[in-house]
Amino acid sequence: MIAQAVILQNDSLLMVRQYVQRGDIVWNFPGGGIEINETPEMACIREVKEETGIEVKGLYLIHEQNEKYTYLITKFEGQIKLDKDNKDNEDIIEVKWISQKGINYLDSYTKPIMDIVSKKLEL
Repeated sequence: MIAQAVILQNDSLLMVRQYVQRGDIVWNFPGGGIEINETPEMACIREVKEETGIEVKGLYLIHEQNEKYTYLITKFEGQIKLDKDNKDNEDIIEVKWISQKGINYLDSYTKPIMDIVSKKLEL
């Protein structure tokens, strides 16, 4: 099971550029695996903090499919900071705000989720 976060600020998305198991380098929403005794919401909050340094203060579930939970982050605090000392971040190359106009950064796994988010939020 996976929990991921869609974080919007003005016209930008907070994205994580990382290596994935299939060998590609892609832009993904911050997120990751749900640990034992952890709810999807708890996992989303933890993963966002681990991968971006951002503290989630408000979120709600906007999409669930095939044990993949996508949350819209409605309130957050802090500055982006990639903790390269955290071994769980070894696959992450960078974290940055990407303009929604730069949606071509998204791969075939991430783009459908953004399409769903866009429709729900009428972006």
